[in-house]
Amino acid sequence: MECFPFNIRKGKDDTKPSEPASFQSSGNVFTDRGTGKSGSEFNSWNVSDSSTNSGRNRNTFSGFSQQSSNLRAFTFADLRLVTKNFSRSTKIGEGGFGCVYRGVVKISEDPKKLDVAVKQLGKTGFQGHKEWITEVNVLGVVEHPNLVKLVGYCAEDDERGIQRLLVYEFMPNGSVHDHLSTRSQNPLSWEMRLKVAQDTARGLAYLHEDMDFQIIFRDFKSSNILLDEQWNAKLSDFGLARLGPEEGLTHVSTAVVGTMGYAAPEYIQTGRLTSKNDVWSYGVFLYELITGRQPIDRNRPKSEQKLLEWVRPYLSNPKKFRVIIDPRFEGKYPIKSALKLSKIANQCLARNPKTRPKMSEVLELVNQIIDPLAKAEGTKPERALSVPQATPKEVAHQRSTEQTGRIRQMSKYYNGSWLARIWSSKLVKTS
Repeated sequence: MECFPFNIRKGKDDTKPSEPASFQSSGNVFTDRGTGKSGSEFNSWNVSDSSTNSGRNRNTFSGFSQQSSNLRAFTFADLRLVTKNFSRSTKIGEGGFGCVYRGVVKISEDPKKLDVAVKQLGKTGFQGHKEWITEVNVLGVVEHPNLVKLVGYCAEDDERGIQRLLVYEFMPNGSVHDHLSTRSQNPLSWEMRLKVAQDTARGLAYLHEDMDFQIIFRDFKSSNILLDEQWNAKLSDFGLARLGPEEGLTHVSTAVVGTMGYAAPEYIQTGRLTSKNDVWSYGVFLYELITGRQPIDRNRPKSEQKLLEWVRPYLSNPKKFRVIIDPRFEGKYPIKSALKLSKIANQCLARNPKTRPKMSEVLELVNQIIDPLAKAEGTKPERALSVPQATPKEVAHQRSTEQTGRIRQMSKYYNGSWLARIWSSKLVKTS
């Protein structure tokens, strides 16, 4: 699923996008030569970011100019060399930003070389340039085991045009989205999915709570979670990230962007961004891990296209719950820990964002699922229990018997009334 701006009513903070300009580096924050403004001020779709209640404008990542950066500035010639002139043989991916190539670079005097992924900005569209600036500003100053490391960047303007590239550590095991795909030959095991849930919760908790400033990821999804050589999960693609609200303010007002199926309903409806938008996205992702399905899949029958709506009837008791478990587990999965993980997802999907847990609290809940499993390694623990698969007849019956009493039962089962309200809002059409 691609990122896009949602169509919403423009608010009083909306402004027209700035025209493309020539940028130069000032420390690790890129600035416009003509205006002197921080380049990171130009990284929203079509409105100025601001922390409100007062509606006062605020520079996105303006405080980062005081942060130190360890990024290396590459020349375009450097990166052309390591990618064999951006040869098709080194191309490993392509997205809205541009193409990604694999290469090997030497860092300082260290004889050891580093495998990298070189992302080249496409020639069309100013939005990619703004996202490039945000990536440099964010990943240039934050560092965590569960965030993809940005090694360096290239920013050159000459007769050939504008060259904007980013150089990341290479993640050999691809994205979680790839491994959850029905086309994957090696679907992730249940234990690995729990590990991914733990790693990503740890990364989000760091962004939200462990620094002097808060960063809201804003585009948390399975395709933005990459796996390294040891299968550690790391958050990637920070082009849509935003600083959280200033002290004493409740939210940041932004253009509504993201990926359909992941964005929180209150953010879609109002453009008011808080860290609880990331928490909602994480809840959606947990059901992705449980079911192996995408949040929105137009290739499925109409009643199964929206993941949250499809799982709703099967959450009332464990016998029905097994219907939504990824069938690639072949009936062998830890029903109790799967139920516990879905309960965490439900808390993240609370309709009222104030009642959603913080990511540090979510991480603790995930840890509580994993720790007992880790202690049982080497034995035949209960998690290895083989749960009988639902027969086709059972599945057909359970999917066709929609009853109004189910919502009441589910609310009671999860000790709250969140479920009756979660999916009541309509998705906003895209442009």
